[in-house]
Amino acid sequence: MALKAILLPGAKGRSAMGYKEYELTMPVQAYESEEKLRSLIQRKSKLGSFSYTILKKSLDARRKSRIEWRLRVGVVSPELKGGEEPRPVRLNPERRRRGAPVVVVGTGPAGIFAALYLLRAGYEVTLLERGDSVEGRRAAIQSFESGGAFSSLNNYSFGEGGAGTFSDGKLSSRTKNISAERNFIFDALVEAGAPEEIRYMTHPHVGSDVLFGVTQQLRAMIEAEGGRVLFRRQANDLVIKAGRVTGVKFLGRDGMAGGALDAGRLLFACGHSAHETYRMLLRRGVPFRVKNSAIGFRAEHPQELINEAQWGQAHLPGVKAAEYRLTAQTSSGLGVYSFCMCPGGVVVPAAAYAGTNIVNGMSNYARDGRFANAAVVVGLNLPELLGREVEAAEALDWVTEREHFFYQTAAGYRAPAMPIREFMKPSSAGSAFAGKGMQQGSERSAAEYQSSYPLGLVETDLRESLPAPIIGALQEGLAEFVRKLGGYENGLLLGLESKSSAPIQVERDPAHLTAGYSNLYVAGEGGGWSGGIVSSAADGLRVAQAIVAADG
Repeated sequence: MALKAILLPGAKGRSAMGYKEYELTMPVQAYESEEKLRSLIQRKSKLGSFSYTILKKSLDARRKSRIEWRLRVGVVSPELKGGEEPRPVRLNPERRRRGAPVVVVGTGPAGIFAALYLLRAGYEVTLLERGDSVEGRRAAIQSFESGGAFSSLNNYSFGEGGAGTFSDGKLSSRTKNISAERNFIFDALVEAGAPEEIRYMTHPHVGSDVLFGVTQQLRAMIEAEGGRVLFRRQANDLVIKAGRVTGVKFLGRDGMAGGALDAGRLLFACGHSAHETYRMLLRRGVPFRVKNSAIGFRAEHPQELINEAQWGQAHLPGVKAAEYRLTAQTSSGLGVYSFCMCPGGVVVPAAAYAGTNIVNGMSNYARDGRFANAAVVVGLNLPELLGREVEAAEALDWVTEREHFFYQTAAGYRAPAMPIREFMKPSSAGSAFAGKGMQQGSERSAAEYQSSYPLGLVETDLRESLPAPIIGALQEGLAEFVRKLGGYENGLLLGLESKSSAPIQVERDPAHLTAGYSNLYVAGEGGGWSGGIVSSAADGLRVAQAIVAADG
């Protein structure tokens, strides 16, 4: 529920106002209306006339007998003496006529927010997107999940909005010193239709159903600023003259003509799944290095099981669905952790290319689905795993080989799957998991085999699917998860989860320029410098600010 500032009768102008912040707690059952919160503020502050703003809201479930909302509110009142209402830092570029046009490749968070900032600074900006608009993208996904052909242009990885559009829309970020960028991002999202609560929730999310409309509105905002968005155009080469990038070539897809665009500055924000774009940049001498990443599976449980474990009850009035964040440090030194947890969500087929098989998770704003899912991954240092130096192109190959293997294992896009409790056992030659068809919700399936995955499952011994050090770490990490979250063993592992972060990272100078180039930038998850919606958008904004600064 989004609660707006309200001035009670009798309040005077803000010039005579004082300001103070209050910490409040409310049992979740009592947090039913704006009136109750206002009454609590009034009892705490002893004020008659005031307005308030929620600054932070989080759920405290440490005591299952008394689960509470914890809130911090900022109160303005003529009855308060002193104090000054904080002013959030904002990015406000000076709008003036700028130099040569900027081309942005990719319409994920980094591309969208970089373009929006550059447009407001006065640049001519064109965005290239290999896939379709979000409307066409959703239609292609629905067709695929209904038995139609897979599209390498419009799927859960590619198309307008990037991978984050069809996700839980989580807006948490551990990136430091991005307050101004975060405010720019959240202001734009709320203007585009995201709920006001994202400004103050400790773990804010938008939900895929809401993001669908938000993405359309962000496009409208870009176009209203004078920007162009060209869909079904896939960047496939740089135009270089006298050692300087002067433009980008692109393929026309699905009936659109190919061609080239001139660019004074060129920004790639193509996401971490665009491996052929990586390879083109590598051929053009753009330096990438191998970085730490992660690999594993996606765990799925009945949502009520997670609710019981976290809250001690299957449902909690006023709260959508329970979440979890789990970590474990294994004896081998490898870290295991949950990632991208989707309460009340579904597991989706997230392959970016035909002949590969990976999964991801998504959920709608209400988070009211029957299942919970999250990636369960191991931190991966590929050179250490292989015991030798690894080039960037080889790191891409290694990930792609795993994705091809899972496609071959499933003979298509069904999800290889295995109960968590079975995965935790030592592997044996007599394993019962031999690639049998396991249809979703079939009468034969026990409760642990039920799944939200839309294309069906195939029983697979996942202990044989990844290198032994990774499997051993996952087994040990899952045992720790079970100790921390009761009943966790009663879930299902589905594979493969290989796109939690990019395996390589572009080399950039302090001005965010790609090493060796004076006007080429790579931002967001595709550059290996971020992970998630907010950090990717913030990285795009940082690059956009660097472009403005470079042009004076």
